[in-house]
Amino acid sequence: MQRPFVHPAVDDVSLESVLYALADPTRLEIVKRLAGGAACGMNCSMAAPADLPKSTQSHHFQVLREAGLIRSERRGTEVVNSLRCSELDKRFPGVIASILKASDKNKKK
Repeated sequence: MQRPFVHPAVDDVSLESVLYALADPTRLEIVKRLAGGAACGMNCSMAAPADLPKSTQSHHFQVLREAGLIRSERRGTEVVNSLRCSELDKRFPGVIASILKASDKNKKK
């Protein structure tokens, strides 16, 4: 039997853990893909960069999950991830949107 995913309660999510998780360019790219994707979430291989080994993908998704940024759910053999935007926006109004917007501006320079 597989271990269930552990998701912190939104009240336990710290701004420091969110910023730490998003400081990594790969994790930021994953969050941007999830933000631009379907409302129902994306499986890991679609959200992560294609050249990333599965073990590295797992690590990045674990950091994002433990930081409270994503919710992961097993669906058969897939793991589907979705952003916890509405929950995080209540805790830290506008922070995630501002980070994503700023990262787009920096990429265009």
